[in-house]
Order: sequence, then structure tokens, then C-alpha cells
Amino acid sequence: MAWWRLLRARRPEGATFLLRRRNSSPGIDRSYGDARLVAMRAAALQGGAERWPDIRGHLAAAEGHEDLTFLVEGVQDVAHVERWIAEVVAADPDDTLALLVSGARYVASAWQAHSGYEPSSVSEEQREVSRERLLVAETQLSEVAEREPSWAAPWYFLQVSGRGLRVGQEEAERRFEATCHRAPGHVAAHRQQLRQLSVRWGGSRDRMHAFARQAVLAAPDGSGLGQLVAQAHLEDWQEAGGDPDSTLLRAPEVVRALHEAGARSVHHPAFVRRRDWAVGVNTFALAFSLAGENEAARAMFRMVRKLPTEMPWRYLDERSPVAPFLAWRARVGA
Repeated sequence: MAWWRLLRARRPEGATFLLRRRNSSPGIDRSYGDARLVAMRAAALQGGAERWPDIRGHLAAAEGHEDLTFLVEGVQDVAHVERWIAEVVAADPDDTLALLVSGARYVASAWQAHSGYEPSSVSEEQREVSRERLLVAETQLSEVAEREPSWAAPWYFLQVSGRGLRVGQEEAERRFEATCHRAPGHVAAHRQQLRQLSVRWGGSRDRMHAFARQAVLAAPDGSGLGQLVAQAHLEDWQEAGGDPDSTLLRAPEVVRALHEAGARSVHHPAFVRRRDWAVGVNTFALAFSLAGENEAARAMFRMVRKLPTEMPWRYLDERSPVAPFLAWRARVGA
């Protein structure tokens, strides 16, 4: 068994770490340290429609399109949300925020039916359950988009549901453009579109990398979109087998591209650590590590400190993404 598989880490919502570890070891914080999301996830986990006003208050006070997307995405994967959000929607069908959360939850539960994000190795039963949930999500999210034509959030979640339903590249592009028309530079939407353009999801390597380069060049300095370059090279690496000892990312042109993207984003003085900023830094941390750029990787690990994110570390261990984070942090000497 490979060394990086020997570690196991605490999973979300209280599962345990299988090896002895100090209390200072990090876990996956799906709130990214955001106090609002901490409170919202706690309320959602406790369950019951009676906590909806607390959650709704934060959603209604969201600071723009990306912020609303971030907050809904932070609630959508909490266990059993579907049990009580359906009551909320039934009690007040005109509550568009409740319908948005319901649609987003159906998207998350559809992926959970796959037991992962890979398009292969899924049973026919799992596929059918997932499809049924995605179709409900599409109906609800489309209604949200119709009720609130200025909102970007429903279009973002339609991007994710569309990928699961394999709506095709043309329709996926339409949904991505709909999101960005309402929220230019929407980082999470760009991450989804890059994944859509990957070979795994029916795209091509050339289109994926061109999309990443164009997005970064068009973005202002300090934008989180710099992570797209690192994400694209990680997609290449995974498509090639995901071997931690692969030299694929050590090619001079890849190393140069990673440093240039980092300089435009996470290393730029204008870079702001807000919302899910840690996803981009973790993405660079893994990419620099695989590229053999240990000094650059150490800088990323120092920046992110004890805030590993599910992506990209789940590429190395889907069940326990903290394990490879800890292993690579030690390996590069951070």
C-alpha cells in the first residue's frame, strides 16, 4: 500500500481520525472560518424548520452574488437538510431563498448518490437515483432563476446539476455565461466550467487550458481566478493517473505557468482572503508540490495554515482528504 494511503483523517460532521493525532491537527472546515457559515451549518445540522429564520437571515444579508452562492453551497451538503427544507418550501412556496436551498440540496444529494464525483464506476441504481434528484433540482433552480432573473446563484447550481445530467458542452457554456453575466469573475463558476471542459467530462485539454489562461489574463490583479491554471494542470495530472511521484508537472513550461498565475493571484498584494479563498491556495499548494517547487509549496502551506480544503486533496484520498494534505505538508518541509 502506498505511503499516502496509510493516513486517515477526520471527516466532516464528527467522524474520527483513525490514527492518534494531536488536537492541533487540522480537519476539513467547510465553513472556511466564516462565522456566518459556522452558525448556518450548526442550525442546519440541528434540523427542523424552526431554525430556518436564522439561516434565511444570513442568506438575505449576503454581500452580493458570489457571497450568496458561497453561503448556500456551505449549507447544501449538511446531512438531512432535505428533510426540513421541504417543510419550509411547502409552508411558504413564495420563499425563493428556501427554494434555492432546496434545489442546491438536491444537487448535493445527487452527487452523494454517486458516492463520489467520478463519472465511471457508478451502478445503474445509483445513476438513476442521482438523475431523479438532479431533475428535481433543475426544476426548482429554474424556477428560482425565473423568479429572480438578476440572481447568479441558481445558474451556478444549474452548472453543477447540468454536469451531472451531461447536458453537453453547449448548454454548459450557456449556464456558465448566465452565471457570469450576473456576476463577472465568479470564481466558483469558473472552477465548475473548467471541470466541465476537462477530458473527464467530455471536453479537451486544449480548451481547458485556453479557458484557464484567458480567464486569468482578463482578471484583475489579485483575483482568485489564478487558481484555474493550477487546477487545469492538476486535471492533466489526474487524467494521467494521479501518481504522486509523476514528473508531469515538473515540465519547465508548467512550472513557469504556475509561478506566473501565482504572482497574479495568491501572491499579489491585492489578493483578499475571503469566503473560500483557501481552495485556491490549497490548489496551488498541491500543484507546486507535484511540480517539485518545494519553496513555493511551503509558502502556500504557510498561507493556508490549518485550513485544508476538500479539493484538491480528495484527488489523492477521496475519503480522507486531510491525510494527503498533512503528508505533503511534511514532505515539502512546511
